[in-house]
Amino acid sequence: MKTLVIVNAGLGDPSTTRQVAEQIADATVRQVTAAGEGLDVRVVDVRALAADLATYMTTFIATPALEDARRTVTDADALIAATPVFQGSYSGLFKMFFDALDMKSLAGIPVTMVATAGTARHSMVLDFAVRPLLSFLHAVVLPTGVFVDTAEFGADSALPRRVATAAGELAEQLTSVVSGVAGFTGSTETREPAEGDATAGEGVDGAAPEGADFHVPAGGFAALLAGHSGE
Repeated sequence: MKTLVIVNAGLGDPSTTRQVAEQIADATVRQVTAAGEGLDVRVVDVRALAADLATYMTTFIATPALEDARRTVTDADALIAATPVFQGSYSGLFKMFFDALDMKSLAGIPVTMVATAGTARHSMVLDFAVRPLLSFLHAVVLPTGVFVDTAEFGADSALPRRVATAAGELAEQLTSVVSGVAGFTGSTETREPAEGDATAGEGVDGAAPEGADFHVPAGGFAALLAGHSGE
């Protein structure tokens, strides 16, 4: 079963930042389940690691609790990274947690960004602050980030639509199947030419046989391009 981890840097209890992240996680679970797969959701509350992060920042020694949280995040199949906005950017605890990760530790992991703030004036924080941070760690930052200002909580807004879009992107990443490609056919099999076969890369009248991989002719690329006018 794949794992979706919420990294929640919200400070409240309950945390509105965590609530938004959980809405996306719940919608993602529904879509992944509908595709016939399972999804385990875990939460790393950065607030609980405040002392551990302070210790790490001054000693570079990870406590067992911090090490466990780092392992949970780096072993995840996908992440939701959620932060409140302080002083126009992500919170200090949010940054400290990602500072405690090794470089490239999020390589290839799809991440959905979430930010909450008191005013819509901070709505660009996802793209000018959070996205560069996650990209630096080589995460696959998904297109739709979910920013929510205080006025949207409990109001008739477009938040459910944004949540659904973000969840759809996560679910697509979690249920996609990657297949290998060889040449132009997708086949990884090769065979030795049999007697009477056309020369490499040629079929009848020198044309490449249908469905065959491309081969450079015996004379190399110079022969391949020999008669091309360049126009």
